[in-house]
Amino acid sequence: MNGEGQMGETTLEQLKKYNGSSPKPDDFDAYWSRALAELDAQSLEYELVPADITSPLAECFNLYFTGVGGARIHGKLVRPMAASADAKGQAMAMFHGYSSDSGDWFDKIAYAAHGITVLALDCRGQGGLSEDNLQVKGTTIRGHIIRGIDDPNPDKLYFRNVFLDTVQTVRILMSMEHVDEERVGVYGCSQGGALATACASLEPRVKLAVPVYPFLSDYRHAWELGATSSAYEELVYYFRLFDPNHEREDAIFSRLGYIDISNLADRIQAKVLFVTGLADTICPPSTQFAVYNRIQSSKELLVYHEYGHEYIPRLSDRTLQAFLDL
Repeated sequence: MNGEGQMGETTLEQLKKYNGSSPKPDDFDAYWSRALAELDAQSLEYELVPADITSPLAECFNLYFTGVGGARIHGKLVRPMAASADAKGQAMAMFHGYSSDSGDWFDKIAYAAHGITVLALDCRGQGGLSEDNLQVKGTTIRGHIIRGIDDPNPDKLYFRNVFLDTVQTVRILMSMEHVDEERVGVYGCSQGGALATACASLEPRVKLAVPVYPFLSDYRHAWELGATSSAYEELVYYFRLFDPNHEREDAIFSRLGYIDISNLADRIQAKVLFVTGLADTICPPSTQFAVYNRIQSSKELLVYHEYGHEYIPRLSDRTLQAFLDL
């Protein structure tokens, strides 16, 4: 059973050999070196505001920092009640799904109850409190993948800044006196899985990455599979409205190559627990395998044959154990 379905039948054996079909810009490494140099100039200072929830197990704060471009970025910080510089522990950067937010405090408190500090990021201009102050030419239609695609400057791509926010998030965690900077990992589902992948790619000190059915990969292939009703539908709408004859098709997919996590995957040094469902019709399995198959570090693949882009039973327990073992 597989999730390509009407979008093209593919066996698991074929998926395990697929490395993606989207282009990688010639200056890809220079692009991200320039981006990281900009991030290096950012302060790791942050503001903590006590949250309106209390727990005997953890302290809860709204955390704010200034991201690249001067945007005010928000996250939820939950740290174990007994956290101290004398007993440094593990930490997790948590990333959310597309157009959502950092979520409830409840699941983060569960991690803190096991001694794990959590910082959950709100992505710029999505469902949370982080602001998106990017000034860019062109449209967004109904999604963020194409935000900045028509700007002459590729540094104006929306997800460039979000990827950098994830790196700043883990660097802030690593700077906390009660966190062991050698035991910091990243986790997320869908868009969050993409951000966990990008973060581990761009910050080599990340020790564990748990991407669950990641988004933002192999854009051209997603489009070729007919992603008219999935997370990639904005690509189809973009061509319909702005390039119906596909005169700029190669240029568009080349530009998207800068923010394609399959192009970042071979930079990962962390241990990876990668999760995919073969019945996924939102982020086609092949686009996910384009990421996994390029990862060169220690990795483990969890394949759920009858599951798609949905809640997967007992996966949270498996994720918790991975972080406890960190």
